[in-house]
Parts: sequence; structure tokens; C-alpha cells
Amino acid sequence: MDKSSPFDYIIIGAGAAGLMLADAMIKDDFFSGKSILLLDKDTKETNDRTWCFWEKGSGQFDTIVHKKWNHIYFGGKQFTKRYNINPYRYKMIRGIDFYQSILENIEASSRVIFKKAEVTAVEDNGRNVVVSTTDESFLAQRAFNSVFNYDMATQQQQYPVLQQHFVGWVVQTREPVFDVDQATYMDFSIKQKGNTRFMYVLPTSSTEALVEYTLFSENLLPREEYENAIKDYLHNGLNCSDYEILDNEMGSIPMTCYDFQEHHSANIRFIGTAGGWAKPSTGYTFASTARKIPLLIDYIKTEKPLHKLSFKNRFWFYDLLFLDVLYKDNANGHHVFETLFKNRSPKLIFKFLDEQTTFWEDVKYIWGCPKRPFIKALWRRMF
Repeated sequence: MDKSSPFDYIIIGAGAAGLMLADAMIKDDFFSGKSILLLDKDTKETNDRTWCFWEKGSGQFDTIVHKKWNHIYFGGKQFTKRYNINPYRYKMIRGIDFYQSILENIEASSRVIFKKAEVTAVEDNGRNVVVSTTDESFLAQRAFNSVFNYDMATQQQQYPVLQQHFVGWVVQTREPVFDVDQATYMDFSIKQKGNTRFMYVLPTSSTEALVEYTLFSENLLPREEYENAIKDYLHNGLNCSDYEILDNEMGSIPMTCYDFQEHHSANIRFIGTAGGWAKPSTGYTFASTARKIPLLIDYIKTEKPLHKLSFKNRFWFYDLLFLDVLYKDNANGHHVFETLFKNRSPKLIFKFLDEQTTFWEDVKYIWGCPKRPFIKALWRRMF
């Protein structure tokens, strides 16, 4: 490519954030006549992940939602309950369906070029952004980078960094095992072993489900430990010993209130997980990203320096206190969640986690949590 004719925008990474941003640019007339390059080292042709979120009524992704549930199950040590979450529904999107949907829009548009390439460096020289790959370099006026590594968050001491890490199996059972209209949101009945550990089950039929072993902790486990936990839960928790593994997934999502601001520049903006868009207290990223993309699009139109945009609000501080509690006493994380679900409805919990509550609803939510650890965390942050 002739470096004297740069792209207007380069998007690095074709995950949820990169593809949502590219799709939004395709659909907005402001970007008519703009040149947009989308880079990813993968062609996004495999089902490498699932995303879940809760939502009232229909939404922008309903055409590709793979399954919806009207009920969730919470299992604690002393308290368990099956909830009807109306007016919410818990929704699941398969990665492959999301990729195909957005990439079809990109292919039909002349505005975005999708190129398979591994990015090795991104530099803002003040005039342009230089994006280097293993084979060539590209210029852009502005770049949006969704490639994350944990060094971005762990090279600081002010904010704790936990990982939400997991391994999941899609299993097919011989006999009906699963409640097809119930997602197991958290089941803490398993051994905690000094961490916050729970099972997560998403049934797509009475004989098929994604069964996932999830931890909130600092460090990953050997792959075998996750898989042994899934086997044990299937056998002892669900009374199922006859099953076939159809697919599997694994991942790690950062849980931190570090805001990644120092990584941005006037012409480079980190987005998605790399921009701190994962909800710090839960790790949920898909819906959070979908809410931030329109705000980013509006900000791009102002042509102001990209590093000046901030998403920080009062919920950031709530998340910070929660992570302080979880980081200081990770073994008792199950108690925090159990107390909350015992004292408050999922409707208020979902509304709070969507950052849509009023201040008085915030107080009601917070007062449903264990008091002492949060008061201590607040005291430490203030003094």
C-alpha cells in the first residue's frame, strides 16, 4: 500500500468490539466515503466462544440469539433458588453466528476491508498511526485496538486484577438431564478450594448444554483441574455419567477497575476488553461493549483526541469496592453472592449491573450485600 494514502481508520481485532465498531461505521452516513481497514490474525470461521447477557424484550442481536431462558438458578451453600427473571431474558449468542452476521455486512459494503494479518506494533507518531504486521505496514488517521494482554493491567499496583477464567464442555447426554428453560447462573455447591468457584450451565435442550467451570481468582489452573471439576459436577451434581463431549471452550477475562487510560493516545483508542470494557465486577463484556459503541461513534464524530473520552461513572467505584473485597478474601466470594441473591431480586441485580439504577436503588442493592467487608473496603479506599 502507498503510505501517502492512509486509511481513515484501522480497527485491530475482529472480536466483539472490533466487529461491532466496523458494523456501526458501515451503518452510519458520517463514515460514507471513509476508508476502514479491519485486521485480525484469524478469519473468524470457527465457533470459538459464546457470549451471554440479559435483556428486556427484543434487542439488536435477536436474529442471531441461539437460545433464551426465562429462568435462572442460583445455588449457594445455604441458599438456593430458581427465579423467573421476567421482564428480563437471559440470552446466548454463539461466536460463529455473530462473526458470520457482521462479516456478511462487511462483505456487502465497500467501506470496510477485512484483511487477515497479525499485528506486531501500533504507533502514534502525532500525524498518523502506523500499524505494522508480520508482512507489511499500514497508515491510518486513527486506530482502534482490541488486542488485550494482561501486562496492560498488571503493571500497576493501585487496582487489583483478578481473572474470570473458565473451561466449558458442550455435552450431549443419553437421558434428559437439563431444564431447558433454566440457565444455571451460579452454582457454588462445588468445593471452593480457597477461591471463588462456581458452575455455569446453559442448556439448549433437555439432553444438551454448555457446562462450564468458572473461577474468579488471580491465577489460572492446569487444564486438567477444570476438566476434572466438570466431570465431577456432571456425575455428582447432575447425576449424569453417560454423555458425549461435542465441543469445548476456554478463556480468561480480566476483572479490574484499572481504566487503561494511559494506553490511549490522541489517535489510538483501545476498545473492548483491551479498553477496560469488561464489566469489572462480573466479566460480562458483550452487552457492555454494545452500549459503549454508540458513545464511541458519537465521540469519533467530534474529532477530539481519542484519549480524552472517559466512560468512568459512579458504578466504576462500586465495582472497585467489590473487587477490593473479592481480592482480599477470595475464598469467601461465594458468601458475597449468596447474601446478595438471598436479599435482592435478580431484576434489581441485573438493573444495577447494567448501570441503569437510580441512586436510591444503588443503596438498596449495596445494602443487600454483606456489610462488614464492604465498609472495610470503603474505609481503606478513602483513607
